[in-house]
Amino acid sequence: MWAPSLELLLPLADVSGLPLDELVGTPPIGDPRIHITPQKINGQAALPLCRGASGDQAFKRIVDGKQTPKLGALKTHPGFEWGYVIRGRLSLTLGDESMTLDAGEAAEFDTRIPHWLGSAEGSGGEYLSLFGPEGQRVHLRKWLRRGV
Repeated sequence: MWAPSLELLLPLADVSGLPLDELVGTPPIGDPRIHITPQKINGQAALPLCRGASGDQAFKRIVDGKQTPKLGALKTHPGFEWGYVIRGRLSLTLGDESMTLDAGEAAEFDTRIPHWLGSAEGSGGEYLSLFGPEGQRVHLRKWLRRGV
């Protein structure tokens, strides 16, 4: 099968008066906005920030001040999670350890370890959650670390 080169297509588009994407029949670009439908996940309001239910997922999670860890509340599942506290104070229980995360702090952990993330001391909060179901860790590319 023959495929014309860009060297040939550009003059054809110019002579025909058509934009190159119309000449080659590229599909139209859809609406890039993500229409957020709030969900309830483990008693927290979760706003999905990406499309699809599989692969890496991003959520803005809203925690009310009433949510506290209950007996048996620690969950385990395959994956890796990264969370960044936007507002408030949150409590993270990870195995036998508990810690408080303030606004501006982040935590990253293997979700196969029993865990719970929610309200600290009755205060509500908000956090960003990135989750990789295959156990991928969140990482910065080299050029980001160098500040380029």
